[in-house]
Amino acid sequence: MSQAGDAPLVMRTAREADLQCLVAMLADDPLGATREHYGSPLPAGYRNAFDAIAVDPNNELIVAEQAGEVIGMLQLTYLPSLTYQGRWRAMVEGVRVARAARSGGVGRRLVEHALHRARERGCHMVQLTTDKARPEALAFYRALGFTASHEGLKRSLA
Repeated sequence: MSQAGDAPLVMRTAREADLQCLVAMLADDPLGATREHYGSPLPAGYRNAFDAIAVDPNNELIVAEQAGEVIGMLQLTYLPSLTYQGRWRAMVEGVRVARAARSGGVGRRLVEHALHRARERGCHMVQLTTDKARPEALAFYRALGFTASHEGLKRSLA
């Protein structure tokens, strides 16, 4: 990673050319290393998912870029709901920051940007999950005002 110095942090929509970098960030932690496959070429599933996200008006793949380098990412999905009188909500997924840029406020800026985008879309809440094996992530989200108000469950279909 190059020295970013005082270069501004820019939030933008991910481009196809970013895909290799995004998968590298997803794979660069103990949990991601067990479920992602970063290599060249990337498995077709990544490109298929990227393409589906890119054309879906209820999905945004947002990157943080500094000095021409993508150093963070998240996916923001807008969900219609009959609850809360039919109000929309947003879901944050896949928040990652490049190893060399961690603890520098990039993750905070990404999540704040997602909150702003959700407000612009008229969402009444933003929800997310984090793996219980990531206590530092849970503390990070709590510091941003998220509360553990529900018990989340998942079931693999594999």
